[in-house]
Amino acid sequence: MLRRTVLLNQLLAIGVLALAVPACSSYDHSHAVYMLIDTSGTYSAEARRAQTIVNYLLGTLQPGDALAVAKVDSRSFSEKNIIAKTTFDRRPSEANNQKRAFKVAIENFAQSVRASTHTDITGGVLQAAEFLNETRAGNKTLLIFSDMQEELEKSTIRDFPIDLKGIRVVAVNVVKLRTDNVDPRRYMGRLEWWERRVRAAGATDWQVINDFDHLERVVALH
Repeated sequence: MLRRTVLLNQLLAIGVLALAVPACSSYDHSHAVYMLIDTSGTYSAEARRAQTIVNYLLGTLQPGDALAVAKVDSRSFSEKNIIAKTTFDRRPSEANNQKRAFKVAIENFAQSVRASTHTDITGGVLQAAEFLNETRAGNKTLLIFSDMQEELEKSTIRDFPIDLKGIRVVAVNVVKLRTDNVDPRRYMGRLEWWERRVRAAGATDWQVINDFDHLERVVALH
């Protein structure tokens, strides 16, 4: 009886290990990054600064990683807002070709960007979450290059819960508006409101980073 019990315990232990090994090895270590670029009002002039971050991403992301860049305008929940997107080929030479083409697409956008009348950040976030989840990457990051001042058309409906589970959200280059200079509480309140919304949506993290001297902190891929 004792031998049977020992044998049964050994078999159970082997079974647990057999189940545990695939679970650990199945984790996807690839990265997926989606960057939103605000093109509303005077902030559209900041688009060229966004190129700095995109260039850093292109130099940092590896074969198998995914990258997409989209603009935020009056209504942003659309594939038409995506400026460029790709999953980098596992072959380094082909991945380099993809990165060169991506860089050209962003440069062309920055040179021809037109200011929009409204700012649908939420629509862009929804579009970003779809892309990031479809990549099935183990590490998903959403970068929002904006002053975070959302201004919607009256007919645009965005007052509903959003789902950002498993996604890290970073607000970048959050410049201060004229009204923020008059009353700094407006700036702080705007960021606090977005943090509450993003965390309530299940995001893994929320950060505001305006320092371009250390882009590794902005992207934090490693």
